[in-house]
Amino acid sequence: MKTRGIATVLALAILGLIVLGNSLYIIDMTEQVVVTQFGRPIGDPIKQSGLHVKIPFIQKVNTFDKRVLEWDGSPNQIPTRDKKYIWVDTFARWRIADPLKFMQSVTSEMGAHARLDDVIDAVTRDLLTSNDLIEVVRNSNREMAASDTNVIASTEPEELIKVGRTAITREILARAAEQMPRYGIEMVDVEIKRVNYVEEVRRKVYDRMISERQRVAQRYRSEGKGQSAEIRGQKEKELQRITSEAYRIAEEIRGNADAEAARIYADAFGRDPEFYTFLRTLESYGETIGKETTLILTTDSDYFKLLKDASGR
Repeated sequence: MKTRGIATVLALAILGLIVLGNSLYIIDMTEQVVVTQFGRPIGDPIKQSGLHVKIPFIQKVNTFDKRVLEWDGSPNQIPTRDKKYIWVDTFARWRIADPLKFMQSVTSEMGAHARLDDVIDAVTRDLLTSNDLIEVVRNSNREMAASDTNVIASTEPEELIKVGRTAITREILARAAEQMPRYGIEMVDVEIKRVNYVEEVRRKVYDRMISERQRVAQRYRSEGKGQSAEIRGQKEKELQRITSEAYRIAEEIRGNADAEAARIYADAFGRDPEFYTFLRTLESYGETIGKETTLILTTDSDYFKLLKDASGR
């Protein structure tokens, strides 16, 4: 009897643990819950994390993520208003704002992705077909700088940006956000991840990129030549100024030296004219007569007198 009683107690205890375990559930801080009974929602969604209680075996806990989730669309070929065919790849961020509506409308994240595919792709196609290609790839009319090596396309002077890529993506987000609350979804962001071109358009875009780069390069070359000419002009001007100043100083020094030499010569001549004449004559001999020099002089020549007679007679 005791053994049977112990077994009964253990069975009841195990059953109680099973019932208790099925009655309690924990909600993580990243989760939110909808409790259903026989497939029908009971009460409001529970978003508070912690330990909660439900009726065991009858009620079911349906858990949904509370964090920002990712949607990555498939590339679609879309024609722009100016008949340029492009491949557009978009992505979005979203969250489950109303888990009850979410469960009733799309059931799961996979179903939500299907709705996002339909809504975002349709809105994107509608907006891109209403704008020119240049509006999809550019945000402003600023001129490309030389460092912009990641430019996809350039703007010709007659093609002015009126909307721009950022405004288009904000409009995609706004239109998609209007449609998603019915599914319990809140749109956080939509962006165009990549724009690629069909082969025909790609060739035209590359030609325009080359033309734009050449135009910018030519402008920089022209500016460089202008600055180079200005620098050379300044250099020549400065060189002429320095040369003129140096010539003036040299001539001034030379003039002073000549004047001093003339003064010394005059002073020396005044002190002893005969010695000065003798000295200058000897200097002239050294300067004019060499080993191969032949002189033809008359005997009464002043130049010959010192050769004939040291006394000058």
